[in-house]
Amino acid sequence: MILGEAGTDPQLFQYLGVLFLALVVTAFAVGTMFASKLAGWVFSTRKAKALGRHKPIKDTPYECGMLPVGDGTSRLSVKFYLVAMLFILFDIELVFMYPYAVVADAVGVFGFVAITLYIATIAFAYAYEWRRGGLEWS
Repeated sequence: MILGEAGTDPQLFQYLGVLFLALVVTAFAVGTMFASKLAGWVFSTRKAKALGRHKPIKDTPYECGMLPVGDGTSRLSVKFYLVAMLFILFDIELVFMYPYAVVADAVGVFGFVAITLYIATIAFAYAYEWRRGGLEWS
């Protein structure tokens, strides 16, 4: 069939690359899951026990070369999560200043005033949290 004949749309052929990429991504995902399952079956602990090659030390968690001490499921204070959320919040707010840095010359005085108010708002929120003690989890 020649491109452009009746019944075919030449614009649809532009999407063949997208279809090919989708097929490659799907094949990669399925292939890696299959390889993981196969590796788990080949190197499983049960098989090693059956062959007499199982060592109990392999079942312990590895923590920087030190033997684990205490329970691995200790509870953390809520303050830790609050500090983590505040860090993420301030970090994301700072990311919004990068587009301004790229177009600083184009936006002129209006952009400068807007980013100054934005920074002042972030600084006020940061100072408020610091004074309130929201950044300490001890």
